Amino acid sequence: MIKRQLQEVLVKRLSDRKAVILLGPRQVGKSTLYQILEKEFTAPVIWWSGDESDVRNFLKEPTSTKLKSLIGDAKTIVIDEAQRIENIGVCIKLITDQIKDVKVLATGSSAFDLANKINEPLTGRKWEYHLFPLSFSEMVNHTSLTEEKRLIEHRLIFGYYPEIVTSKGHEAELLKQLTNSYLYKDILTWDRIQKPNKLEKLVQALAFQTAQQISCHEIGQICGLNSETVEKYIQLLEKAFVVFRLPSFSRNMRNELKKSYKVYFYDNGIRNAVINQFAPASMRNDVGQLWENWFISERIKMWNNANKAGSFHFWRTAAQQEIDFVEEVDGQLHAFECKWNRKAKGKMTKVFGANYPEATLNMVYPDNVEEFLL
Repeated sequence: MIKRQLQEVLVKRLSDRKAVILLGPRQVGKSTLYQILEKEFTAPVIWWSGDESDVRNFLKEPTSTKLKSLIGDAKTIVIDEAQRIENIGVCIKLITDQIKDVKVLATGSSAFDLANKINEPLTGRKWEYHLFPLSFSEMVNHTSLTEEKRLIEHRLIFGYYPEIVTSKGHEAELLKQLTNSYLYKDILTWDRIQKPNKLEKLVQALAFQTAQQISCHEIGQICGLNSETVEKYIQLLEKAFVVFRLPSFSRNMRNELKKSYKVYFYDNGIRNAVINQFAPASMRNDVGQLWENWFISERIKMWNNANKAGSFHFWRTAAQQEIDFVEEVDGQLHAFECKWNRKAKGKMTKVFGANYPEATLNMVYPDNVEEFLL
């Protein structure tokens, strides 16, 4: 088993009364992580799955009396895919408040759907964490730095979903299955989207425009959607952990872009699967985009796994001066320019450093990336 860095964080949260909510895309190992931790749970343990219709039915209208009869003498309740259960927030609140010495752990593949059902009822009653695909750091710990650096080009193409990492030789086929089976499943269920083929076209358009500024109007013309619908669908994809947005960073300069954003994928393999492009990095004309997407997603995973919050941006001026990635974590400002090839022309713009002298300025290449991810 590949050890997840959140494992130790979660173990520390098992001894109090608060519920533990683990969010993340489907197939990243949320249930597996709880199974690994089961030896740390207080027994007896009950597992409920929101994918099971009978579970959804008996938890649909919970009362403390009904829940006590269902739980019996169990001390730990694990609720998998909890976002599919109506009134799940009320259900977990009743267990936490009314049933003594019972710990609730839940997983959800939707940030917003689960949050809508949980946040208000569970204010002050939960610990919430995010689990993403495997990270560079986790794989270095599993194998070695030398091995993982050798595999960077492979990861740029196939990404870090656990099943993909552990199924050598079958990556492309499994990624296609993953995107066909799970990528849109929750989104289509949650929002009753009437035109799933246009959602698919939108995801493909975003894949082709990875690391570029997004124009909802232009993408809408490609997909046959209006700008408002494009914006709504991007938000849904973000809340389903398919993509994330980087807004523009703006504080000091008049000509900084203030309302733009870029879109990146949480996993390079998913990005490549939706456009069916698995050619090696050496044969790609989008390798710069792949490298930028890979590094930025890895940096965000690194801070998430360290349980630290941060704000993440790109920076650009009206004069086209640009920084790929700007982050602020623990009050420290860091700027990164991502270059796949050291021999290619390119350097950090001096304008950003002059206006933000407190920031660290970093050029990131494959041969020095471990300095920023370990």
